[in-house]
Amino acid sequence: MQFFDTHAHIGLIFDDPIERLLVTQEARQAGVSRIVSICNNLHDFAKVYDNLKSATNVYHATGVSPSEVQNPGKGWLQTIEQNLRLPRMIAVGEIGLDYYHKFGDRKSQIELFITQLDLASKLNYPVIIHNRDAGRDVLDILRDRLPPKGGVLHCYSENAEYAKKVLSLDLRLYFSFAGNLTYRNARNLHETVAVLPLDRILIESESPFMVPAEQRGKRNMPKFLPTTARCLAEMLDLSLEETANALWENSNRFFGLPNE
Repeated sequence: MQFFDTHAHIGLIFDDPIERLLVTQEARQAGVSRIVSICNNLHDFAKVYDNLKSATNVYHATGVSPSEVQNPGKGWLQTIEQNLRLPRMIAVGEIGLDYYHKFGDRKSQIELFITQLDLASKLNYPVIIHNRDAGRDVLDILRDRLPPKGGVLHCYSENAEYAKKVLSLDLRLYFSFAGNLTYRNARNLHETVAVLPLDRILIESESPFMVPAEQRGKRNMPKFLPTTARCLAEMLDLSLEETANALWENSNRFFGLPNE
């Protein structure tokens, strides 16, 4: 039984490169065989990528999140293209819109988002999508600009009706759930799981954030991902093994990796 952590901010868990490698080793021991490392900005990417070169169970995404809209870095678009030529690069992200924190202005966020969607289309990569209080604009943009390889709505936070709307558009979009799925009061997420096809669901640690309820009080790690998987299995009325196998296949299909 294997688990796939589709979204982990390994660079934010620890600063020390040795401790970062230990995070990936502990994850493997817990059955988390693959992890996607996410950097929200290009300033941190090179260092984190270099630290994790020897971690063969770690894959990488590159992009500029809405939090960096006012400071993406000089030549940022060319930097993303260069990063995508590196080994074990599998997605553009995380990218998207965040109206909750009001990073910059909405127009600038939208321009940043669309530019990176178009780059992903050009280079044939899937995208990892951040959406906070921007559901309508995110969906309106994805209707026209979602890359052929598709995208994942990471750390899903909308409700079941929004999920139904996404499904009705017949876009190649997946829904990824983090540790907050395990919270008793996360009714919107529990109701969403009930309306989704199993083959569209992924899970993620979103570490060091969104720690599962069982590990409350601890810094979140990829090794805690099986807790979220168990919670999901109960909601789906499936065994943990059946759920893990489905999630593993879904994740590899989405990222274009061999299902081994």
